[in-house]
Amino acid sequence: MAKAVRTLEAVDCRIADRMALEHACERMERQIAASAVWLEVDRDCGPAMDALLDYVDGKVSDGRFAAVVSTTAELIDPIAARLHNRSIELIIDADDAQRAAALAIAKAQAGIGERVSDVASDQSAARLRQLSDEVSRIAATLARLSAGPAPAAPTVEVPPKADAPQVSADTVRSIIRARRLRARYFSEDLFADPAWDMLLDLFQAEIAQLRVPVSSLCIAAAVPATTALRWLKTMVSNGMFIRRADPHDGRRVFVELAPQTSVALRRYFAEVGGPAVI
Repeated sequence: MAKAVRTLEAVDCRIADRMALEHACERMERQIAASAVWLEVDRDCGPAMDALLDYVDGKVSDGRFAAVVSTTAELIDPIAARLHNRSIELIIDADDAQRAAALAIAKAQAGIGERVSDVASDQSAARLRQLSDEVSRIAATLARLSAGPAPAAPTVEVPPKADAPQVSADTVRSIIRARRLRARYFSEDLFADPAWDMLLDLFQAEIAQLRVPVSSLCIAAAVPATTALRWLKTMVSNGMFIRRADPHDGRRVFVELAPQTSVALRRYFAEVGGPAVI
């Protein structure tokens, strides 16, 4: 909470109140108006956390306020599963600069719906997002998101892409490996390309008939988790990725390629050919 207060005071925001997570819904119902709500979640609070995230997601969708959710890498999956509104800024292990940028982006995006014809506002939000991504990249040189061995993912039946060329799993794996090997000789920041890395990871998972949770996809993006989550929102909004709820776990969502994205990748690989390193 001290980190959240420091961020809000640094950007000259007046704090109406601060409270424990369990009392937040009741307190927000009594608030007549607010420009933004900041949630600082440092541990899994179970049903109380889920209820608050659902409440905030609904109120942001209603245009009542903007929202920022700040948390740790361990909580990406249960939190991302509750947040559906793309205007909510989800930041992971963020520093002060990233926090301030997230608040500015959230407030800018919250106002876009009310000023549909205001082109300058949309451009401002895009510039703020680009600035935040650059801050994330700089911070990544100091501290990388640690990725331990992931548990085995459950298999899922994937319908065949009858109208697209077949691509072998070995081909995609070799390309991903080649991209990762660059980090042995050069700084990863030189080759940051999260959208393509996520596309390759989901494509490999589709061929192997595996499901990919949000947290695993963030690791595959090879950028700080906050930046990866912003790219994920963009890809979902553009119809390239699809979020699917885990039927066995309401606190987890999987990400997969949209059918047209899968077909495009298959045709791309067929045209490029096997020897190419991408």
